Amino acid sequence: MTTAVTYLFDPLCGWCYAAAPALGRLQGTPGVHVTLAPSGLFAGAGARPMDAEFAAYAWSNDQRIEKLTGQPFSEAYRDKILGAPSGRFDSGPATLALTAVAQTTPDRELDALHALQRARYIDGRDTADVQVLADVLTTLGLADAAAQTLAPDAALHRAMAERVAKSQATLRAVGARGVPQLVVTGEGGALRLIGGDALLGPHERLLELVLAAA
Repeated sequence: MTTAVTYLFDPLCGWCYAAAPALGRLQGTPGVHVTLAPSGLFAGAGARPMDAEFAAYAWSNDQRIEKLTGQPFSEAYRDKILGAPSGRFDSGPATLALTAVAQTTPDRELDALHALQRARYIDGRDTADVQVLADVLTTLGLADAAAQTLAPDAALHRAMAERVAKSQATLRAVGARGVPQLVVTGEGGALRLIGGDALLGPHERLLELVLAAA
């Protein structure tokens, strides 16, 4: 029997980056299958310019995350991403790139998400830039997804919109707001919210919660 877990996230969410180690261990647990569900939180109407005020807020929050979880946020990220003139805080391009991976090599989507997070928060590469996204995917051996990211067609945009809409419907169904969130599909298709906090605690406890909800 496989335990189905839905991971609701946004590729520009710092707390989602903090949850990456736990998520990787969960995905590697026999009998547990994790499906990625991008929420679109910071895409479309949720995107915004990276002005000095927002950059200061983001860095303060990121430092709190690093202190609590140990996940690093580099000076390269602070200088090149938060400090970039005319930069944008927009997860739409990364969400589209991950959808391209889901369409072409679905079992590598979590790898791609973690690579994009490292590219942004450690290497200081702008993952709102489609060329950066394509370069990261190419390095992972995901050439087809990289090509789609550089030249997306209507079908890819439609697939992304459908994923985001489904994710938002799931959030509403379990009464959750914000990301990260974990939702387990239990007996009879019932959705059970675990919550993102569990991703930041001991792995043994996370696994207990997931299996108990199945």
